Amino acid sequence: MTLPVLDHATAVHFAQLALSHVQREYPNKLDHVLLNDGDAMGPAALHPVFHGSFDWHSCVHGYWLLATLYRTTLANDPHDGTRTRIDALFESQFTAEKMHAEVQYAAHPSRAGFERPYGWAWILALQAELDRHEHDAGRRWAAVLQPLTDVFASRFMAFLPKATYPIRVGTHFSSAFACRLALEYADAAGHTGLSAMVRDAAKGWFLNDHDCQAWEPGGDDFLSSALMEAECMRVVLDRAAFVPWFDAFLPRVLAREPATLFTPAFVSDRSDGKIAHLDGLNLSRAWCWRAIARALPADDARRQVAHDTAVAHLAASLPHVAGDYMGEHWLATFALLALLDR
Repeated sequence: MTLPVLDHATAVHFAQLALSHVQREYPNKLDHVLLNDGDAMGPAALHPVFHGSFDWHSCVHGYWLLATLYRTTLANDPHDGTRTRIDALFESQFTAEKMHAEVQYAAHPSRAGFERPYGWAWILALQAELDRHEHDAGRRWAAVLQPLTDVFASRFMAFLPKATYPIRVGTHFSSAFACRLALEYADAAGHTGLSAMVRDAAKGWFLNDHDCQAWEPGGDDFLSSALMEAECMRVVLDRAAFVPWFDAFLPRVLAREPATLFTPAFVSDRSDGKIAHLDGLNLSRAWCWRAIARALPADDARRQVAHDTAVAHLAASLPHVAGDYMGEHWLATFALLALLDR
């Protein structure tokens, strides 16, 4: 079974999807605590940068998708019109004035729970991506974003010590997903304090887990609670520690059990925003299975099982990243995660 390729045509398709919605203000689902009558404002007034893509966090990771493709697949053709559009978008949106408004909104003490933890994690992932850009514009965009990133890095560090229990779900509140993306930023940026706190939290929550029953999917999951935990621990632990942890966590991979982890979810109605999440579940499972396969020893038979399972999940949902706005405003991000060679 062969994995699809992130070729130039696919990259352009994903980028054009994101370009069509990151500045699309409506429909919009706000996560907004009103502090007074003056706070009754529309999305673009509240969020000059991240007001599109139906909701704030989807807009953030829409920019992550665009920044990632700009640096990777689309960089091979600097004269491509799509890359030029991405450049113009970042130049117009990533300004100090607009980002200051985002910082002021997010930093308000009464909004300490704003987008916790999913949006926090995606801002850090976007910062990690922009920090990889070596061109002058990319460095400028990264510098503009950094004050907002600092707000959410601080929020993580204030929250983790009091997060006694993890949130083991397949939706935005997943502790494992947030830790996975936070570590990508913390490790790359040399933010040792954040890195240590995330690792300590993840180990405290997950290190002793074994024989996972994988009670999934739920009706609106877009993450696998089981596989996301495994992907988190893959990053938290070194390979020598991860492999025995994974052996205990999912001990029957060769038998393809629990069967649900090897069976793509069925999506009955892609116009229903919650049911459409299940396409995201298939794509995020593919991402996790690919990463887990690479972490296993070269002669481990589970590598092929993980690879084949990733292919099956991609086949189930990759054709559906576009078609209805309930999926179109976010699914390409998870398709990109699944297709990237990281």
